[in-house]
Amino acid sequence: MPVATDREQDEDAVDAVDDAPESAEDDSKVAPRLRTEKSATRLAMLFGLAMVAVLAMLLAWLGFHAYQTQQEQTRQALFLQTARQGALNLTTIDWQHADADVQRILEGATGQFHDDFSSRSGPFVELVKKAKSITVGTVTEAGLESHTADTAQALVAVTVKTSNAGTDDPQPRDWRLRVFVQKVGDQAKVSNVEFVP
Repeated sequence: MPVATDREQDEDAVDAVDDAPESAEDDSKVAPRLRTEKSATRLAMLFGLAMVAVLAMLLAWLGFHAYQTQQEQTRQALFLQTARQGALNLTTIDWQHADADVQRILEGATGQFHDDFSSRSGPFVELVKKAKSITVGTVTEAGLESHTADTAQALVAVTVKTSNAGTDDPQPRDWRLRVFVQKVGDQAKVSNVEFVP
């Protein structure tokens, strides 16, 4: 059996030291580093979750704001359409259909305006039939002056042609009406009308 030289023994000893497990001192350096890495990972995860929560809240707020804007635009469109239709109903009356025309006005009215017009509708229909009057209104412009959640005030410009028995060529007249609108359930109705000079 060959005898190992001193040099070979020294090399084997160095290899044994290199292959030996790390000392307890080295383990104590590794543990804090692992804890630091775990803390950084946990911190990154918490930051990511916080960002997701913030984005979710932002999207919810934007969605709610868009919904409110859409609801407001729908309400304004309803008020304006009601004012336009109310002005047309008031300025478009044919003596041959006067009862139905007055009924249409009353169906689109509410409050004191409805009550006043209802109490005067009988004599009004008689007058229209006696004169054989036909009025045709055309809305030329309309816009909201002001509005709240349940009421609105609109200015409506109307061109009205009126013909009576014996008139050949009716001349158009321009009227400006201030139409007050009130929400009644999910509908809107005319609550008052004023002529604007």
